[in-house]
Amino acid sequence: MTDIVALAEANQRKAREVIAKLRVVEAWEAVGAEAHLVGSLRTGLLMKHRDIDFHIYSSPFRLSDSFAAMAALVADPAVKRFEGANLLHTPEACVEWHLWYDDGGEEWQVDMIHLVKGSRYDGYFERVAERIEAVITPRQRETVLRLKYETPDDEKIMGIEYYLAVIRDGIADYPAFVQWRKQQPADRIIEWIP
Repeated sequence: MTDIVALAEANQRKAREVIAKLRVVEAWEAVGAEAHLVGSLRTGLLMKHRDIDFHIYSSPFRLSDSFAAMAALVADPAVKRFEGANLLHTPEACVEWHLWYDDGGEEWQVDMIHLVKGSRYDGYFERVAERIEAVITPRQRETVLRLKYETPDDEKIMGIEYYLAVIRDGIADYPAFVQWRKQQPADRIIEWIP
C-alpha cells in the first residue's frame, strides 16, 4: 500500500505544480473571481487520473470575465486544447471550462466550473470536500486510493463514486466496487455529503 500512497502523494505534488505554472488562481483573480479547489486534489485523494477541479465564483457573474480568464489561461503554449459549455440556463447555472495542459509529456485536465453566486451548487462541492476530509479514516483513504489505482486507465469514474462506495457502503475491493457501480443510477450529479 505504501507505494500507492507514495504515488498518490507524488501526483498531488505535480498537480499543485501544474496549478502554479498555469497560474489558474491568478487568472481568475485578475477578473475579480474566486477559485476554489474541489474534488480529489482538495481531499488528498487524487491518484493516477490527472484531473484538477476548481469551482469559480464572481459577483456579479459576467460571461465576458469568464472568457477573459480563459483567454489568459489558454495563452500558455502548454495548453493543447480547451472547451466550454454554457449551462447558465440550467439548474447548474454555470459555464464549464475544460483545458488540457502538457506538463513535459504528461497531460493534465483542468476543469473549471464558473458558477453564479447564490445558485444551487454555490459552495456545495466545497462542503462535500470538507466533510470527506473530516470523516474519512486512514483505512478508507487507502481503500479509495487502491480502488482508483486498480481502475483501468480508460474507465471514467467520478471521484464521488469511490467515496460514496467506501465511506457510506463499506466497499473494500475492486470487484465489489464494479458490482456496486452496476446497481447505481448512471449519468447524474451525485448529491451526497457524508
